[in-house]
This record gives sequence, C-alpha cells and structure tokens, in this order.
Amino acid sequence: MKQEMSQIHLNNNFSSQTKDLELDCSVAGYDYELPPELIAQNPVFPRDSSQLLVVDSPNTGMETPPLNHIFRDLPALLRCGDLLVMNNTKVIPARLYGHKSTGAQIEVLLLEERQDNCWLALVKPGKRFKQGARIVFDVRGAREEDAGTGGQGDAGNGKPRTDQRENSSPAYPTLSTSVSSFSVSERLSVPVSSPYLTATVLETDAATGGRLLQFDVPEGKSLVQLLEVFGEVPLPPYITASAAGDEQYQTVYAQKPGAIAAPTAGLHFTPELLQKLRDRQINQAFVTLHVGVGTFRPVEVEDVTTHQMHEEWIEVPATTVEQIRATKAAGGRIIAVGTTVVRALEGAAQSGNLEPFCGKTNLFIYPGYQWRVVDGLITNFHLPRSSLLMLVSALIGRQRLLNIYKQAIASQYRFYSFGDAMLILPEAVGHTI
Repeated sequence: MKQEMSQIHLNNNFSSQTKDLELDCSVAGYDYELPPELIAQNPVFPRDSSQLLVVDSPNTGMETPPLNHIFRDLPALLRCGDLLVMNNTKVIPARLYGHKSTGAQIEVLLLEERQDNCWLALVKPGKRFKQGARIVFDVRGAREEDAGTGGQGDAGNGKPRTDQRENSSPAYPTLSTSVSSFSVSERLSVPVSSPYLTATVLETDAATGGRLLQFDVPEGKSLVQLLEVFGEVPLPPYITASAAGDEQYQTVYAQKPGAIAAPTAGLHFTPELLQKLRDRQINQAFVTLHVGVGTFRPVEVEDVTTHQMHEEWIEVPATTVEQIRATKAAGGRIIAVGTTVVRALEGAAQSGNLEPFCGKTNLFIYPGYQWRVVDGLITNFHLPRSSLLMLVSALIGRQRLLNIYKQAIASQYRFYSFGDAMLILPEAVGHTI
C-alpha cells in the first residue's frame, strides 16, 4: 500500500510539472486580473518615493511573501561592489498630428529611422493610406487649441492630461504654455521658411502594418530636431488622464534620443539616489536600447515559443562590457535596471560571451532561457500576456511571479509605466516552476 501511495504521489507531481510547463508555453498562462484603479496615471514625487516590492529568497512568492520597501531604500538592499546597468535612451516626441489633402485628420507614431529623414511609422487611420499620399503636420499644440482644450493633450486621444485622484499636488506640473504660441523659427536654432512639416508615403511595411514616410526637411536640419516643434512625447495607451510633464516620462540620465517609450524602471531614480549608490560603492554602467513597438505589442500567438519580437536597436559599449567583467571577477552582481537592459545585455551575449555590440536585436526571453549576464533585476509591473511578463518569468518562474503580482495587487501597488517597482535580488533567482 505504501508503495502504491508513493507511486500516486510521483504521478501527481509529474502531472503538475507537465501542466506548469504547458502553461509556461501558453499565452493564457500569463494572464491576471488588474483593477483599473491600480493603473498609475501619474508618477509620484519625488521619484524615489515609489513603493518597492523586494523578492529576496527562492521561496518568495511560494512559501513567503515579498518585502515592502520604498525605492529610496535601494542602497541598503544591494551590496558594495554590485553594478547597476541602466538604459540611457531618451524618448523623442514621436507622436505627430496632421491631415491629408482632403482635410482628414491623421495621427502618426514614429517607430524608427530607416534612412535620412525616412521613418517607419504607424498611421491612424491607415487602411486607405496608399503609396504617394501626402501628409501635412501641425505645429505641436495647434490641434488642441483648435479643439478648444487649450493645453497639452493626451498622446493618442486628444484628452487633457488631468487626473483628479492624483493631481492634488504640484508634483504633477503641466506644460500649460502652448508651444504653438511661439513661432517655429523662435523654437529652432536655424530658422525655417514654413510653419508646416510634410511627408510622403513611400510604401507599406508588412511586418508592422505601418508606413514608410519620407519627410521634407529643410536643408541642414534633421527630423529629430523638428520633432521638438511638431511632435509630442507619446504616453502609453493605458495612461488616459495624466498631468505629467514630458520631463517626467524621461529618466534623469536619459542621453541618447531614439526611443518611443521610456525605460520605466529607471524613472524611479533621482540624482541624489544615484549619488548615494555611488557613495556605497554600488557602481553604474550604461547601455542603450531604443524602446520600440515590439516592447508593447501583445503576444498574439497561443504558443509563446513561436512569437517573433520586433527588432530594437541596442548599443552595449566596450566600457560597459569591461565594467561587467571586472564586477563579476570581483564577486559583484549585475543588476539590470529594466527589461530593456536585460534584452540589451543578453542580446549582446548570444554568442556565448558578452561582447561590445551595436546593432539590432529581436531576442525573446521566456521560461527556459539560459542566462548569461544578468544576476538580478529592477522592474515595474507589466501588462498581462506581454513579452515583458514572460521575460521576468524566465528569471523567477511564471507561477511565482503571478503569486507575487497577486500580493502586489492586494497591497495596492501601482502598476505599469508610472507605477511602483519590484527588485528581484540574485539570491531569489531559482526554483523557476
């Protein structure tokens, strides 16, 4: 009888593990319910006053709950000799509003530059936007003034960025002065002859459903420069009522323009916190990953192993590679600040060893991935069924992560881009079931 009970126990364990593995590969296994009120519409002030959920043990999320901290506690939670790797990309004003020759309103989200002033972009509405079509873009702010909103609109639906629940503090300044009250020439270092920007549709991009747009740019200038006049920083679609200024959707160490979304785990850092980390000999290094549409596009296949990530441009410089090697040699740990840093570092190590790299990666990380560089992770809370949720699951396990998310929801943590953060310490990595 004892032998039969033991066999039943083994069979049950095998059945449970098989089911877990099946869910790891199924997009349905990464679903969870989030109360809408926990989707943060504004950042907290100061940045490092956000909550920090700490995963500090292999048992966290299975046998023990995560620890509750404040982000400014980070120096005490890491070790001297650890290395924080950050993404220094800068969000560009990638959302443009304009109209066709017929007068029909057009919304454009730039994705990436393919050639000089020739950009891949999502166009809305785009079904009838064929080769040769022309777009005339408005100066930033003009669209809202014409509509009577009188201020900076939400990126995507034209609504003012306001939030009654969280906007009772001056921590959420708005860009109250309409940029269209200044002439185009006054806001550019080199005067231009026209208050308008135009582009022509060259072709359709099958991979994204977007359009390749050739912009007519004055000689001696680039489209990126003109975006300061014609574009606006695009907030994610789930941020529908925000009073945040553009600078609040940039990290304090943003340097290299090119992203269409912020590496949001870095939004929690302040200059003072970075200095405190350096004082504790917790060093900092930088990579660049220009966050693109692939980061946010949903996983649309049922079998996640067949999902194809959209390529994103990365640069892992030699100085950062040297810092990582020196840190590991001295017994320090590599803590990635955000999933974009994870993709950059692991993408640059696909040969088996981390090497300096500049180019594109379409690396997709999900449970079963063999880690080469990253030891720990600072990250925000991610959307259900997203590739980002799968990446974090690859580090600590899908079921553990979902359990931790349930505990975060119960503790009223704020989710997504302007939300709170989670720290996964290296000693917590493991037991990925």
